[in-house]
Amino acid sequence: MFTGIVQCKGRIESIGRVADGWSLTIQILSDNEWEPSIEIGESVAVQGVCLTVTSYGNAIFSADLLDETMSKSALSFLSRGSSVNLERALALGDRLGGHIVTGHVDEVGTITAIDNRGRDYLLRIGCSDHLARHSVLKGSITIDGISLTISGLGDDWLEVNVIPHTWSFTTLSERNVGDPVNLEGDIIGKYIARLMGISPSGGVTEELLRENGFV
Repeated sequence: MFTGIVQCKGRIESIGRVADGWSLTIQILSDNEWEPSIEIGESVAVQGVCLTVTSYGNAIFSADLLDETMSKSALSFLSRGSSVNLERALALGDRLGGHIVTGHVDEVGTITAIDNRGRDYLLRIGCSDHLARHSVLKGSITIDGISLTISGLGDDWLEVNVIPHTWSFTTLSERNVGDPVNLEGDIIGKYIARLMGISPSGGVTEELLRENGFV
């Protein structure tokens, strides 16, 4: 479990096929060593993707990836030298500064616009109509592992405003229009949709409301 508050950036040292899977090695780019030190077996969110540490030493860690992870996330677009956002798993007693993030990417979106708004930035992200339907204005969205608030919403897009600290501290400042990004919707919204019986191809209809006693 994560919060979407990026702790530092990393740099990919290697990424490639190993046997029947994939392996990723990352250099942690931080002035201070993460304390306590990373342990083998713990979870780290890399660009919002929950990965398990398989080795660690000298501020470098490795993780194995499934074909499923590579096919369903934007990690497949990264290469040696690419910057990534890093967050260690939430510990009991930690502040929940962002929102509840699982590290399980829902889909890959595309940056369709980057607009400088004075000191801040406005990003528009193209996404599926399914993700858009299950998002709400002022609700939360995770983009490349960053907890952000939805400020605009359409049938197949959403917008977020990014403050200067988030822009410069994360990999967002290195992104361009057309770049892919990892998207994870709000887990609370997913549970509500599930309990209401909303399918990926459907929405809140008059019939659905009537069946549940609202009309």
